[in-house]
Amino acid sequence: MPVEDVTPQTPRPVRRSVLVQRWHDLAFLHWAVPPRTVAPFLPAGTVPDTLDGVTYVGLIGFRMVRLGLFNGPGLPYLGTFCETNVRLYSVDPAGRRAVVFLSLEAERLVPVLTAHASLRLPYKWARMRLEKDGDVVRYTSRRRWPGPRPAVNAMAVRVGPPIAAPTPLEHFVTARWGLHTRAWGRTLHLPNEHPRWPLHRADLLDLDDTLITAAGLPAPAGPPASVLFSPGVPVRFGPPSTLR
Repeated sequence: MPVEDVTPQTPRPVRRSVLVQRWHDLAFLHWAVPPRTVAPFLPAGTVPDTLDGVTYVGLIGFRMVRLGLFNGPGLPYLGTFCETNVRLYSVDPAGRRAVVFLSLEAERLVPVLTAHASLRLPYKWARMRLEKDGDVVRYTSRRRWPGPRPAVNAMAVRVGPPIAAPTPLEHFVTARWGLHTRAWGRTLHLPNEHPRWPLHRADLLDLDDTLITAAGLPAPAGPPASVLFSPGVPVRFGPPSTLR
């Protein structure tokens, strides 16, 4: 099966936007795992995407800003909230690389209910906070509903210098132009596009996390293989398509 290249900008531009949003102050933590570990968690019709024989589990904290429909300005309150997600990396029979979310903690209940009802995305309502103090960014989350619980996260990163030339791994875990999800008996691909990531080196200062194990994965063994930070990008999502 031919698989599309990992590219810093989408090879499949979104021609009709159904969702808009901005992602701000993102911390990317990633651990290498064998593909067989994550394969059972992927939607039917997809397989683990790999780099040099391994795949990755991602823990990403950020602030969602002005989530909204179509090409509108987005919502200032209901569409703006903290989020932390656990994600995997997938590829489908058309060769499209994507992410698969195992959980998405979010601060606002209405987006949680909407995402559950529409695309069956595993959003969780949580108490959350994102704090910035100079070059240190802290993320905290405690799940409220639904379970499993307890599911908590507290992490802090120190933002380092910008990255002029990302490594293949840094491209692999960030340059993703869609998501796969299982909804209403079908596996869907939802495309997205945004400008090239402005990435920074980052140091992990603190991590206390049970979101990964609450998602059913083994606890990470050792420190992350990659820690990155980005000030963020504007994002557009196109309409979903069904895998064939």
